[in-house]
Amino acid sequence: MKEFSVAPNKDVTGWIVKIEDIAPTDEYDERDTAVEKAKELAQENKPSRVLVLDQNHEIEEEIKY
Repeated sequence: MKEFSVAPNKDVTGWIVKIEDIAPTDEYDERDTAVEKAKELAQENKPSRVLVLDQNHEIEEEIKY
């Protein structure tokens, strides 16, 4: 199962989408935009899941596809 994560950058000024918590794919200004992109990637790579992390890198939301 592939894992995509959405987490704030170091300064919490943007949101980063990562694949397998290793390779950042893109950075977005808005949290919602980053979450939507991660959902698109996850749907294209089933089975997969999306983890949305808060500024403390704790899981806020988990979505499975």
